[in-house]
Parts: sequence; C-alpha cells; structure tokens
Amino acid sequence: MTEITGVTFASFQGLGMDRGIEVARLARDIGYSSYWTAETTGPEAFATLGAVGAAVGGLDLGTGVLAVQLRTPMLAAMGAATLQALAPDRDVLLGVGISSPVVVGRWHGATYGETPLSQMREYLELTRACIDGESVTHDGRHYSTNRFRLGVRLGDERRPKLVLGALNEKMLRLAGELADGVLLNYLPATAVPWCVAQVRAGEAAAGRPSGDCTIYAYVHVGVCDPGPAAEPGRKDLFSYAVVPAYARAFTRAGFGDEVEAVNEAHSRRDREAAVAAISDSMLASIDICGDAAHVARSVAEYRDAGVDHPVVMPLPWGADRMATIEATLDAARPGGRP
Repeated sequence: MTEITGVTFASFQGLGMDRGIEVARLARDIGYSSYWTAETTGPEAFATLGAVGAAVGGLDLGTGVLAVQLRTPMLAAMGAATLQALAPDRDVLLGVGISSPVVVGRWHGATYGETPLSQMREYLELTRACIDGESVTHDGRHYSTNRFRLGVRLGDERRPKLVLGALNEKMLRLAGELADGVLLNYLPATAVPWCVAQVRAGEAAAGRPSGDCTIYAYVHVGVCDPGPAAEPGRKDLFSYAVVPAYARAFTRAGFGDEVEAVNEAHSRRDREAAVAAISDSMLASIDICGDAAHVARSVAEYRDAGVDHPVVMPLPWGADRMATIEATLDAARPGGRP
C-alpha cells in the first residue's frame, strides 16, 4: 500500500507566504500528497490554499482547522467549493473544529459558546447539505438559513470532504458518525489507538462501514538538536495544556501530573513555573526532535498506531529554520520508513 503523507504550514506561518509556497513545492516534488494550513491570527486559510493550488498544484488542500464560530456553515461551504472548482483534480479537505476561547473570544471577539458538541453536529450537518448543492432551509439552535443553494459549479466526481478536528470521546465519535475524516493533534502515538476506537464506534452507531472516516493526524517533528529545541517546545505545550479540551487529552495520554502542575502555576500567574512543568517525557512524546532516523521512526509509529494520513508539522527550531524544515520533510517523506 502506498504511504500517504501531508505537510502543514501551521508551524511556520511566521516565516511568510513565500516560504509557505516554497515548502509546498518541495513537499510535492518529494512525494507528499497534501498541504494544510491552520487559521488563528496569521494568513487566512482559503486565500493561502488558493495561492498554493495556483502556484504549486498537485497537492490536496486542507484546513486544519477553521474555528466554526468565525464562519457560518454556508460561508465555509462556499470557500471549500471555490477551492474545489479551482483544483478539480485534487481533494479539498474542509477541516473544522471548536477551537479555543482565546482564539475565538479574546482574539476575534466572537462568542465561543457553551454547547460545543451540539454546535458541531449542527455545523457538520448543515455544511454537508450546502456542499451537496441542496436548497437548504434550516432554523436550528446555532444556525439559520432560508433557501440557501451553493452557487459554485462543481463537477460530478469531487466534492469537498468534511474533516473534524477532535481530541476527546464525544467529538471523536461525532467524527465517526458524520465526517469524512478526523484530524488528531497534540497527541503522542500511544494515544492514537484509543482515538481510532472512538471514531470506529461512532461509525458503527451511524451504520457506516468501519474505516469510512479517514484518520489524519498532525505529527510534530523536527530534525534538530533536542537540547536547544526544548525551550520553544515547552512553551508550545504549555499554551495548549491550559486549554481544557487539550488538558483532558494530555491527561488521558498519561501526562496528568504535568497538566495539573502547569495549571496550578498558571492560576497563580507564574508562567515560568508553568512552562517548566512540561516534563522531558511529555516533550519527547509530542514535540519530537532529533536526527533524521528518529524523525522517520516517529512518523512511522503514528502510522503503525492507526493514522491513515500523517500530516507532518515541521518544527522550525534549528539554528537555520528553513534548513530544519527541509531536513524534516526529507526525513519524514513518504516511503522513507527506517
């Protein structure tokens, strides 16, 4: 079976769009299949993917992920369908998620919401109906529309696929029930089998064939010296350990002591202690740095654990950031198993 691997721009957006397109071209040329981007305060997702599709081509295009509070299902369907019309021979992977109160509320001034599961269910159902080209009238708890019909002309063979960013049991099962794929993130390879089991349980409950929902995962790796990379790695994991959904996933993965210590220090505004509470083992399991062979083995571990489509998140923490990204992509390239 041919190995399929993607790359995400999420970890190096700060280097600029030119670098993002350069990496997309490199990834395509060495056998990567998909290119993803996140969306918080940097580049806008659909414009980024449209630029990559036009300048590079040959890659599936994925959002990982769009915060559902910042786009209506109708607007998300329009954006994904526009990309699909521009890249009719590639998959468009519309990745959506519930995001975090910081991104949605503090940074964007939107309402985060108190019922994420019901909001996500409604979002997926409504977005699917819009993508399918139906005349959609809907008056729900979270969204409302009257006789919306997608006005983007698409061929008969491809439609954008819905991918749900999920970490915990109910959202993972919802992905299995309603989505074409699920995107895992910030989890060690050892946590993947449990996540896959929840997705498969959701498929079974919905009467879908097992394996219908593709398992994607962001795999955080960098070909660089783990010593100097430890400080940015700890800061990275700290920023997620204080988000409740990620804290639950970290705890389930065996890092409950770290989560407790991080949040205790954070509650008393001791950021230095909170960052220091990220253990060496937690860091080495999630933000994985080392030589090329170690990176290749690490990506293979995620695949062996049940990930259908690993998406490499290159950690640009070497002395030369672009050289680090290039070495990481080469080490993790499809077919490059140790």
